This record gives sequence, C-alpha cells and structure tokens, in this order.
Amino acid sequence: MAKVLLINGSPKANGCTAAALAEMIKVFNEEGIETELIHIGNKAVRGCIACGRCAEIGKCVFGDDPVNETAAKLAEADGLVIGSPVYYSSPNGTLLSFLDRLFFSSSGSVPKQMKVGAAVVSCRRGGNTASFDVLNKYFTISAMPIASSTYWNQVHGFSAEDVKKDLEGLQTMRNLARCMSFMIRAFADAKEKYGLPANESQARTSFPDGK
Repeated sequence: MAKVLLINGSPKANGCTAAALAEMIKVFNEEGIETELIHIGNKAVRGCIACGRCAEIGKCVFGDDPVNETAAKLAEADGLVIGSPVYYSSPNGTLLSFLDRLFFSSSGSVPKQMKVGAAVVSCRRGGNTASFDVLNKYFTISAMPIASSTYWNQVHGFSAEDVKKDLEGLQTMRNLARCMSFMIRAFADAKEKYGLPANESQARTSFPDGK
C-alpha cells in the first residue's frame, strides 16, 4: 500500500495547520493510501552546524530529536506533505531547521527521486505564498515532483475553527490530496514500466580559484 508522510510544523497539535492536514488525511484514507502524521513544531530542533558527519555515517550526527527517525520513515514513503504556519512571511523556524537537517543528512541515504511532495501553508492573512515558495524548494532540489491543487495550497484563519469556515481552503486541501494520490499511483506504474529517470551528478559548479 502506498504511504504519505505528513509533517505538522506548527507548535499547536490541533491548530490551523493540523486542520488543513486532517482534511487531506480524510481523502488519502478514501483513496486507500496509508498516512502517518508527525508533529515537529513543538520539538526542540537545532539547526544544521555544517559538520559534514552525515556524509560519513549516513545520518545526522545529532540523534536527540526526530530528524533521523523521520528520515527512516521517509525512505518507506511514496509522498511527503509539509505543513507550516506563517511566521513573518516565512515558515516556522523550528520546521526549517528540521527540514534543513532532514534533507541534507539523508541526501545520500534516502532516495527521494519521484516521491511526490506537497507544501501546505496556514496563515491569518498574508505571507502565505512566500512561505509556500520556501517549502517547495526542498522538493525541487531533490527530484521530487510537486503536487498542485485548484488554488495555492493554503488555508486562512486565526484558529482551527476559523479554518473550518474556509470552505475554499478545505476544498483546495481535498483536491490536493486527490491529485497527490493520482500522481503516486501514476509514478508507481511508470517506475515499474520504465524505471526511474537517470540522474547525472558529476558536475558541481564551484570556482575555488576565484576566476
């Protein structure tokens, strides 16, 4: 059975972001896709210190938070949804620290190519599209196709109850889950028929001689 991992980057387990993700989970269940929700926003997650140890040991050297545990789960997943509230027109800082370390430390140990990604943002008013853009960057550097919907993947409100009144936002979440489910199944069929695309990795732009 296909599986989608959902990350709640909000400090609140039952806030606006959770309400958006819950709407998606209902559709994934209807589509026969397994889900697992991981709450990150309330954890003490340090940022990456660029030590480079992950390249040697295949995981982040810091094992006292959920990064390595989530990497193992991502390895078994077919899709990843990242949800975040808006803080000063950007995603939650805890979530960004988590994602920096998750994606970088697992770059050589967890294949992400053709795993379907989707970013979901909740906000009271503004900053949603800027935050949406930041989260999508993690997918586009990892050969992960991005699922889209019938509007940008966002909900509006100051509380979960507000989000439940955002009928268009909830509709967007349901359509996003349906599109993501289709993509996961389509890519699974294509992988079986054609295999994964070849990725070149030899060239790395760098100018250490200053020229």
